[in-house]
Amino acid sequence: MATVDRWLLPDGIEEVLPPQAAQIEASRRQVLDMFQAWGYEFVVTPHIEFLESLLTGAGQKLDLRTFKVTDPQSGHLMGFRADITPQVARMDAHSLRREGPSRLCYAGSVVHARPRSLSRSRSPIQLGAELYGDASPAADIEVISLMLATLEHAEIADIHMDLGHVGVYRGLARAADLSDELEAQVFDALQRKAVDEVAALTEQLPKDLALMLNELSHLCGGREVLDQAKTVLAAAPSNVLAALDQLIVIADALMLRYPHLPFYFDLGELRGYHYHTGVVFAAFVPGVGQSIAQGGRYDDIGAVFGRARPATGFSTDLKTLVTLGQRQPAVLASGIWAPVGAQADLWQAICALRNKGQRVVQALPGQTVSDAEQASCDRQLVENSSGWQVQPL
Repeated sequence: MATVDRWLLPDGIEEVLPPQAAQIEASRRQVLDMFQAWGYEFVVTPHIEFLESLLTGAGQKLDLRTFKVTDPQSGHLMGFRADITPQVARMDAHSLRREGPSRLCYAGSVVHARPRSLSRSRSPIQLGAELYGDASPAADIEVISLMLATLEHAEIADIHMDLGHVGVYRGLARAADLSDELEAQVFDALQRKAVDEVAALTEQLPKDLALMLNELSHLCGGREVLDQAKTVLAAAPSNVLAALDQLIVIADALMLRYPHLPFYFDLGELRGYHYHTGVVFAAFVPGVGQSIAQGGRYDDIGAVFGRARPATGFSTDLKTLVTLGQRQPAVLASGIWAPVGAQADLWQAICALRNKGQRVVQALPGQTVSDAEQASCDRQLVENSSGWQVQPL
């Protein structure tokens, strides 16, 4: 490899330099403090662990995004985390084993073997919150509200919210007794809004179920879509109607809390269909093709850890929030320039200032006060008859 190539990074893997790193870290601390104020407890998950645990309930897409290695100690296959949610689910189900609702949050780097899209980073800083142990719409409303509070903290402008419920399609597909292959084909056609394909794939089904499956392609738009769905899906199985009622409760509560936020409903949107079990949601902003924050309900995720509890949560990329947000960049605190030297009284003066929260940069051999500006110092530590004193530069 040529010397110049030693500085190259893999596509989608980036380093974060000051002052953006300072902005990201400041935002991380502030958001985690906000999560704590909502009752969410911070957890830290391993960067690498056995693959069987890491990919639990996550489906093929996460499998393809996970870097895999063999553990030289056990010989087992391991993976670098590409999503923190399954790890937190294990904590709730196996490590904590609490009774009643449990609120957990996290913030950590993940690495993707394949990016979510061509324009996405392969090394995002995943930030998120999970609420376990409550199956009511109130839990979903809380998590979505927390996600919106996170975006508001980042001062993201012009947010649009998308909401759907995978239970509507899942209930209709089961009532129609679709084969796995046909269900996947209808699913794919609905995602592409390929109306003619959906019609062709469902033409052999009972007329009422075929009609309702076809209508999912058209049930998208504002709040009125949910009222239309009540009419169009009136003959649907009870589990479909229950899913629709849940979505209506969640939608009405959110629209009451956020009257000026644009909401878009799409009953044919099946984001995370093989992963989620209920409401699904995502936040978008104009000019960005992918969601900037997303989540949903995934009640079955803890089953393989021996404890299937209701679960709902969201995640986002902290680096994306800082890039898109309009918050003022973090400003490095001005510092005090201390001269080079090993005197005990100089060291004691420097420590006293640092203990008071002051930023003190001590010169290294060969440096003078002329280097203070590069170190963002606007004051200096000077010795006089009264001892060491802070003076303006």
